[in-house]
Amino acid sequence: MPAVPTPSQNASINHGENLAAVEARIAKALQAAARQRQEVTLLAISKTKPASDIEAFLSLGVRHFGENRVQEAAEKWPALKAAYDDVELHLVGPLQTNKVDQAIAIFDVIETLDRPKLAGALAKAGQKHGKLPALYIQVNTGEEPQKAGVAPADVADFAAHCRDQCGLSIAGLMCIPPATQAPGPHFALLGKLAQTIGVAQLSMGMSGDFETAIGLGATHIRLGTQLFGSRD
Repeated sequence: MPAVPTPSQNASINHGENLAAVEARIAKALQAAARQRQEVTLLAISKTKPASDIEAFLSLGVRHFGENRVQEAAEKWPALKAAYDDVELHLVGPLQTNKVDQAIAIFDVIETLDRPKLAGALAKAGQKHGKLPALYIQVNTGEEPQKAGVAPADVADFAAHCRDQCGLSIAGLMCIPPATQAPGPHFALLGKLAQTIGVAQLSMGMSGDFETAIGLGATHIRLGTQLFGSRD
């Protein structure tokens, strides 16, 4: 279980300047791709960061955040969401089946649906609670054995299983390209897979490659260090 985040060690971080710098880069990438700002959602990835850092971005108007761990989110976010009821919180880290009930109580979007057992657990929880977050399938575009996600060749069958066997609605796809490869081909592949299964949301692109992702159709980009500074 992760410890409750302590006050940020990046006390000198200027949240407003970081956000402005990121927005300028987003604007440039959007212009190059002939896209509009409303087409891309910025997810501020707040894993390991204390509520004080999150509140700094909330005060600047950021309303979309991502967390990697259910337990950490459960410790930080209920009070924040009570204070800011228009926040949308995404789970961008792996989800264990025994944490499903807790996850659907906290998160508005789960981006890491990646196996039939988890799909079944989510379906059962949805029936129990009468609600589910929006669901994205995580795709292992590089087919890396150490990384979670559905292999590209299996995405259509897995989406069909989720929809037909489990009664789940799939809203989008998410990927994390291999660190040692150019991200562009992986983002392009994710876009093609999304068209194949008929979903509109593409969560792809992080601090080092989000401009490339925007150029290839990302609807959600996930930025941590560019906003919050280095991890505590």
